[in-house]
Amino acid sequence: MTEKDKDIIKIKNNPKNIRFEFLDTVLKKAGFKARKPGSGSSHYTYKKGRSIFTIPKHSPVLICYVKKAVEFIEKEEKEK
Repeated sequence: MTEKDKDIIKIKNNPKNIRFEFLDTVLKKAGFKARKPGSGSSHYTYKKGRSIFTIPKHSPVLICYVKKAVEFIEKEEKEK
């Protein structure tokens, strides 16, 4: 089991207390490219293949964004 897989399991077990920096690292390990927000915005955009989604930079990250990120990671893994 890779470190990325362990991180995804950790996120699934407790999606309530995930810091933005940790989620950002996991997404980058999964191959997503991050685009930093422009001036006046706090939303990071992640893209890999056809998958594109946005997460606001807040810690802890809201559960709905954490679940969405895990969903996109797993979707991309299945498409390999």
